Amino acid sequence: MLLEEQGERSAIPTTVWSGTQFSAGEYGSRYIKKFIGDRHFTFPKSLYATELSIASVVADKPDALVVDFFSGSGTTAHAVMRLNHQDGGRRRSISITNNEVSEDESKKLTKRGLRQGDPEWEALGICQYVTKPRVTAAITGKTPEGDSIKGDYKFTDEFPMADGFEENAVFFDLTYEDPDAVELGVAFEEIAPLLWLRAGSRGSIIKHEQPGFAMADAYAVLFDFASVGAFIDAVKQNASIGCAYVITDDTARYASVKAQLPGLDVVRLYENYLQSFKIAAEDAVR
Repeated sequence: MLLEEQGERSAIPTTVWSGTQFSAGEYGSRYIKKFIGDRHFTFPKSLYATELSIASVVADKPDALVVDFFSGSGTTAHAVMRLNHQDGGRRRSISITNNEVSEDESKKLTKRGLRQGDPEWEALGICQYVTKPRVTAAITGKTPEGDSIKGDYKFTDEFPMADGFEENAVFFDLTYEDPDAVELGVAFEEIAPLLWLRAGSRGSIIKHEQPGFAMADAYAVLFDFASVGAFIDAVKQNASIGCAYVITDDTARYASVKAQLPGLDVVRLYENYLQSFKIAAEDAVR
């Protein structure tokens, strides 16, 4: 079946897919044991079914961003790595999950006198116990115990699982911050991951405020407008910089920097960081 969209013809995936590669038991439940051993996770999806589902949308989009809001065991992130390995793509995957423990595990932990937030409790949460270890194992080709993963990937692109992938991953904790600290502009370290994500989540992260300005692999941040001249020169000389953040409450100053960096993604950050994200949220609603 074909769909006419903006003058282009694109295929709609069929409703029913059949084949051994879609078996959740064989390539979901049993497969995950290869990567994280006996760590329990209920009903993981087939890696290959997920891979083909994503490929039906982004096969011709090597720079696509795939967001999984309920990542579970991390199958989506794993599938995106597989797709990149097949065609040299640079697709990114953002996986979002909580660190909830199962109901049975919760009862056992409670009987031991433990509560949510205790290290022993959090260590058994889905993110810490399953998602992160599975993604890490897929990349490194080694189990959480350090053993090489046994077996080969099947169907499309067959190669040893122990080879891993030429990918990287970073894990962030989403927390609540003190609004007063953000209001006063002293929480740059806390919002730093958001700036990195906004700039394409590539390369290094600028984690702390620095005198004048700072540059990472893919973006730069102007902290002190007194250094604006050096900042603009440095950005212009670095072809890998695709995004420039300007921290200022002065609209004219921001406009001046933007005009001197044509073709670059120039983003204004208010000195009151809270205001920056409040405005961004309001714009998204509109």
